[in-house]
Amino acid sequence: MHPIKTIAIVGAGAMGAAYAKMFADADLFEVSFVARGERHRCLADGSLKVNGRSYRFPAIHPDRVTKPADLVIVALKHHHLAGALGDIAAVVGRDTVVLSVMNGLESEATIGAVCGEDKMVYAIAVGIDAVRQDDAFVFGSPGKIIFGANPHGTGTQPVARLREALERAAIPHEVPEDIMRVMWWKFMINVGVNQASAVLGAPYGVFQSSPDAQGLMVALMQEVIAVAQKTGVDLSVADIDDWLEILTTLSPAGKTSMLQDIEAGRKTEVELFAGQVVARGAQYNISTPVNATILKIIKVIESNPRQPA
Repeated sequence: MHPIKTIAIVGAGAMGAAYAKMFADADLFEVSFVARGERHRCLADGSLKVNGRSYRFPAIHPDRVTKPADLVIVALKHHHLAGALGDIAAVVGRDTVVLSVMNGLESEATIGAVCGEDKMVYAIAVGIDAVRQDDAFVFGSPGKIIFGANPHGTGTQPVARLREALERAAIPHEVPEDIMRVMWWKFMINVGVNQASAVLGAPYGVFQSSPDAQGLMVALMQEVIAVAQKTGVDLSVADIDDWLEILTTLSPAGKTSMLQDIEAGRKTEVELFAGQVVARGAQYNISTPVNATILKIIKVIESNPRQPA
């Protein structure tokens, strides 16, 4: 099968822009964005500024696709996915590989149900610090894409093709033995630090210095561990300890994506985090009072958004 050359990105936010830049800078790929409406017009008529450099990427309208992409990268917020499934499917063909860098545990199965499970790799993006600054995007670290074969047993060819493309683009990546455990580990971190930072209005430095802030974060994570163990995923308190070590290396002024959403008055992904923990807890008869409380608090904050600075 031919190597990946054409890449279509669904989601022109900070993550999508960062990966567009990484692949474009390799000068070995044809990168475009899939969009419709006002977003399509803006992409078609303008450029994306990433780390101080302007890029012009073709904008593909999903109703006017001439050929499928070799690789589709989905970089959407959770609440935008359902409305974009048809647009994603429009650029997926028989040999397309689909990579979701979205948060949570659900996006691969949701996309696979429409585009085909055989197209999917299961993945998380860790360590990438891409953010929007006014009308531009910046990131200091490319982070790492950690991915593996679809756990539903649809083959490893997509993994091999994606690995080869990432190697050519010099994008850091890793293929672990158990991708689902890694995905639950990332989910645990997001449930803890993203949500605690959102309700406290706290950057990473607060969690590095305040035992009370750290205690809230850990309590949220402990409920994820209880749920994960019921599903057969081997998370433990040691995984929290590993995260606490990583936390000490982060910039004290750094902010989680959920805190950035709160400050900008945007809808958060709380349903994806606390909402999922509470729902899965109810399924397995596990009490999740901390996440249930955080879910209510963040919904109140969303209904009374702060004015963007």
